[in-house]
Amino acid sequence: MVTTLSSCEFHQDTGRAIKATEAGPVIITVRGKPAHVLMTFSDYQRVMGKRKNILDLVGMKGAGDIDIVTRNMSDFSQFGVKIFDPWD
Repeated sequence: MVTTLSSCEFHQDTGRAIKATEAGPVIITVRGKPAHVLMTFSDYQRVMGKRKNILDLVGMKGAGDIDIVTRNMSDFSQFGVKIFDPWD
């Protein structure tokens, strides 16, 4: 089952969005248009067809196109990717 949340709904209840990933991907919209997809890491691995560590993925060429959602900002700051802290 796909869940769709606005970016405002996502910011207000991140826990709901994370829980919803157990049933399927969560589409996050910005101004009514799909902008991001939140999914479990196991679903992500299945979609990508690879079993790499997330740190390996952000260090790869083209990683600048990846958005990271995490509270651990310092873990990813060295990779030059966009980092989003939903708790901030």
